[in-house]
Amino acid sequence: MTLQHIGKLANRFAVGARRSVLASAGMLLLATSAMAVQPDEILADPALEARARAISAELRCLVCQNQSIDDSNAPLARDLRVLVRERLQTGETDAQVLQFIEDRYGEFVLLRPPLNMSTLLLWLAPILALVLAVWTTARAWRRRQDQIAVVDEAPARQTPLTPDEERKLQELLKQQGGASSTSTDQK
Repeated sequence: MTLQHIGKLANRFAVGARRSVLASAGMLLLATSAMAVQPDEILADPALEARARAISAELRCLVCQNQSIDDSNAPLARDLRVLVRERLQTGETDAQVLQFIEDRYGEFVLLRPPLNMSTLLLWLAPILALVLAVWTTARAWRRRQDQIAVVDEAPARQTPLTPDEERKLQELLKQQGGASSTSTDQK
């Protein structure tokens, strides 16, 4: 078995392993989202269930914090999903259900909080970060261009050597010339 043959086998193994890992990760992601809403939570009325799912998708899981209660498997998320369905079954509107949960848990429970003075920074922070990044990049690019222009436009200094500098240069050249001639003589 040659080294080249071993390299080809290792490459095939690496590609196959990457595919297996990606496929496994994808199946895990699908499985966790499918398990979030339990069968005993699903309402018999498809229209009511669709409304419950829509509301649940707008509410943050207070345990996970980066998932909606519709996607979360946390016990608190399950309790909130059940609460949403119970309130919908009593005839409340979507807005009333959302308002009830917001009153109980605060604006933090909303995945998309309303735009008001207390959430203004939350909404503007990504825009401000983007503007700052663009401004910083443009400024750095401009400085770099200015430095390049200064170097390109700078005239080469052609000032003549002083007599003392000329004498030292001649001495150094003589020493170097003498050293090189002695080194070639020894060979």
